[in-house]
Amino acid sequence: MGQVIRRENIAEFIHNLQKSGKTVVATNGCFDILHVGHVRYLQKTKSFADYMVVLLNSDKSVRSIKGEGRPINNENDRAEILSALSCVDYVVLFDEDSPRNLLDEIKPDVYTKGADYTMETLPEADIMRKNNIRVEFIEFVQGKSTTNTINKINNKE
Repeated sequence: MGQVIRRENIAEFIHNLQKSGKTVVATNGCFDILHVGHVRYLQKTKSFADYMVVLLNSDKSVRSIKGEGRPINNENDRAEILSALSCVDYVVLFDEDSPRNLLDEIKPDVYTKGADYTMETLPEADIMRKNNIRVEFIEFVQGKSTTNTINKINNKE
């Protein structure tokens, strides 16, 4: 079972793992209503390193990105659910819309993002280049998304 780690502690924690010869992969997202697409994405992410840290958008950040009414599940619930997955080692919350600053602090060995991005469209690309962080793009599971789940629920009402 993973751990939720405070933002002010995560960089030192990750750097200590790396100093001991371990590799760390990071990914980020809202992970609002967990579905099979999320689980497969996280399992694939974990395959790139010894340890995985999920940079989780806080409630404030999700509202800024997705709008009012989101997230459906609050940040503490989302963090606990993610940390219960066997492939997730650490979860850390962040308030910004983008994990750029946090990625620049923790400097993981690998960073994963959905395959709807490329290095040319990745908002964090400059941070990846600056810190020599390898980027892996992961294909989504067709038709699986939190938005689709919410729309399906709303159509049944």
